[in-house]
Amino acid sequence: MRSRTIPMREVYVWELPVRVYHWVNMLCVIALCITGFVIGNPPAFMNGTEAYFNYWFGTVRFVHFVAAFLFFFNFIFRTYWGFAGNEFARWTNFIPLKRCQWKEILDVIKVDILQLTHKKIDSIGHNALASLIYFLTFLIFLLQCLTGFGMYSAMSHSSFPKLFAWIVPMMGGDISVRFLHHMLMWGFIIFAIVHVYLVFYHDYIERRGVTSSMIGGWKFIEEDVIERHDAKTEECPKN
Repeated sequence: MRSRTIPMREVYVWELPVRVYHWVNMLCVIALCITGFVIGNPPAFMNGTEAYFNYWFGTVRFVHFVAAFLFFFNFIFRTYWGFAGNEFARWTNFIPLKRCQWKEILDVIKVDILQLTHKKIDSIGHNALASLIYFLTFLIFLLQCLTGFGMYSAMSHSSFPKLFAWIVPMMGGDISVRFLHHMLMWGFIIFAIVHVYLVFYHDYIERRGVTSSMIGGWKFIEEDVIERHDAKTEECPKN
């Protein structure tokens, strides 16, 4: 059993709103992927009863629509918190506009993808590559919401979905929008698999409490890493 020989300090990284967003988003994505797959390719069975007494497909659609609304407004809240949250939650941490952020992206590629070096990345929150990928994922979230509500606007009498009625004509019709919506679902599934793998990978390699930090908010960071982070923040401020 390995023991820690380097002084560690607890750092409050993920605020409660970020943690709530993360888990709500996870539940929504699971519900949307399962129900979306059924809606896109419904199984042909009725359990031997009349359709009037077997409204299972309507229930699937209802769950999908409820999860979609929750997913959308959860995303809107996270957008707001990107301006109101701490340095680890703000958009300046997700959009690489500074040279030091691009340098860290290259360092992470060498460590995580190419495995050319075992250099430990000093980032306390998300590293620069993860932040960039999450930002691109947020854009995909937005596109998924637009295509979903665009299709829903044709069958809904509510005013909110009607705000997205322009999406389907602009994107070439219902078939193309439905195809894009379906492909983005598979993008979520692939992202989730890679995301879970990397979380456990970094949790094992770095031993900083990456997994538990999304429950309690705290990570265990080496003292020297915190010192370098503070120095880099002065050199490359993210706020």
